[in-house]
Amino acid sequence: MAVEHTLRSNFVFAPPEDNPAAWQASLETFRDALAQAFPDAFLESNTSGLRDVPVLDFEIEVAPNVFVTGTAALPAPDYAHVSIIDVTAHAAALFAQWLRDSYVPSPASVRFLSSFVMENGDEAPWPLPATGDSTEIEAVLRSHLAAAASE
Repeated sequence: MAVEHTLRSNFVFAPPEDNPAAWQASLETFRDALAQAFPDAFLESNTSGLRDVPVLDFEIEVAPNVFVTGTAALPAPDYAHVSIIDVTAHAAALFAQWLRDSYVPSPASVRFLSSFVMENGDEAPWPLPATGDSTEIEAVLRSHLAAAASE
């Protein structure tokens, strides 16, 4: 297995399953929030090849020399989410903290899942901690990844 600190995965962040509108989100508000928080962001509207719904592709620098690339599909019935690709738990935690603290209306409304865990057969999302800094979020993301590695 890869060293824990360099293990890369895709992470998906989504509103509660029973309330996909909990974030009160749209591609426009998400685009505006990214542009305000990350002035050098790359933002491009597209259509998902998988679901034929509008999406926003983005690349942002969440910390000096720490880049996150992702796609948002908001709101799309049964498909509302923000995914980030090929990131370490550290980079994912920086993004997740911004999402939780600066974009979604309720910090307890974010759940996540990683492709690494899904590849091991577990498709149950975990709740993102409603409080704590990126270090604490990173610890939860690492626990999530470790749970799949131990199965």
